[in-house]
Amino acid sequence: MATAPLPHFPWLDTTEYPFAAHYLTLPDGQRLHYIDEGQGEVLLFVHGTPSWSFDFRHQVKELARTHRCVALDHVGFGLSDKPAHYDYRPQQHARNLAALIQHLALRQLTLIVHDFGAPIGLAYALEHPANVRRLVVLNSWLWDVSADPAFIRARRVLTSPLLPWLYRWFNFSPRVLLPRSFGARPLAAGLRRQYTAPFGHARERHGPVGFARALAHEQAWFGSLWQRVAVLCNTPVLFLWGMRDVFFGPAYLHKFAAAFRHAIVVELPTCGHFPQEEEAEAVLHHLRQFLAA
Repeated sequence: MATAPLPHFPWLDTTEYPFAAHYLTLPDGQRLHYIDEGQGEVLLFVHGTPSWSFDFRHQVKELARTHRCVALDHVGFGLSDKPAHYDYRPQQHARNLAALIQHLALRQLTLIVHDFGAPIGLAYALEHPANVRRLVVLNSWLWDVSADPAFIRARRVLTSPLLPWLYRWFNFSPRVLLPRSFGARPLAAGLRRQYTAPFGHARERHGPVGFARALAHEQAWFGSLWQRVAVLCNTPVLFLWGMRDVFFGPAYLHKFAAAFRHAIVVELPTCGHFPQEEEAEAVLHHLRQFLAA
């Protein structure tokens, strides 16, 4: 493990994100960035796309007073390496997450997952259920959606060569999709740069492209995770859901929650896809209640 300041990221707002940088060199040679704040019971935050550990900063700042908070940036995202040639499928990100957990010897985790972080994080939970104490799930999914009408309509776009072009040359995911995914509280203009700047050049945008391709080509893997979800059915789980999410709306919440016997469901009626950013205080309040139970 190496620790370093952040001199190579002049765009980074260290007031908003005041954490020391840590890096794990993975077996394939790529550097995985993560933050590791506080002491106590472990909370492990796993982000989706087109984001990075920044979107959990509010929760980490406060919960690190009483817990050990670890949040990573997937390879291709945030402050991690962004190689041009890499296996950017979620299966590889899940292996990287497992390597970080092993490296840090994290035990009895509370996994806090969002968006693509759910299949990535829950892939670990399914393999190591005894090491996962609790789950917290924010707007996401864990199953094959290839038969869903909405996916069928979107498949032509997902498989079009225009999509990676837009992602690479227009930074389409953080510049367009992310702001449109918010509900009643739009993403503040001053914060947008913290989401777009990690993908400031075309050569830095392979990670979001990889996740878009996964939607088109990895549905069987997502389905294989859902087939095993009963392994976790007795795990305490908190669902925190933005009900105005244009990607993962109420139907996703209801399907997810029905698979768990001890699910606590919190609906945020005016919130969009990023509760941890849009409703940061509400998310923190419900997290504290859940962790104290």
